[in-house]
Amino acid sequence: MRLSEAISPHRVLVVEDEDNIAAALEFLITREGYGHDRVASGADAMGRIRDTHPDLVLLDVMLPEISGYEICKRIRTDPTLADVKVLMMTARGSAIERKRGLELGADGFISKPFELKDLRAEVRRLLFP
Repeated sequence: MRLSEAISPHRVLVVEDEDNIAAALEFLITREGYGHDRVASGADAMGRIRDTHPDLVLLDVMLPEISGYEICKRIRTDPTLADVKVLMMTARGSAIERKRGLELGADGFISKPFELKDLRAEVRRLLFP
């Protein structure tokens, strides 16, 4: 671990179009001490991911313009983003949705509405393997 990694907080990018869910996510992320940023559309997500290279992307499946599945696929096909973790979130928490997300390379999958303790545990699992 580089010294800069030990000093700077983990960076989390929230890709969520619903303001109330994004606010809850940002509250949790801030409380846990992570740095964060947010975009509300799929079209803005890849540019922000490439610009900021977050440690973790909290990625909603259903987004305006470009789906979370497509964003996950793009992250996984970009070798410069190989170390970026992806936690997908969806209100459609079916086994099929989960399987699709994991097949595209997501590191985790959580159904909305989620318990904050469950989300906190998933974020920690991905940031501190």
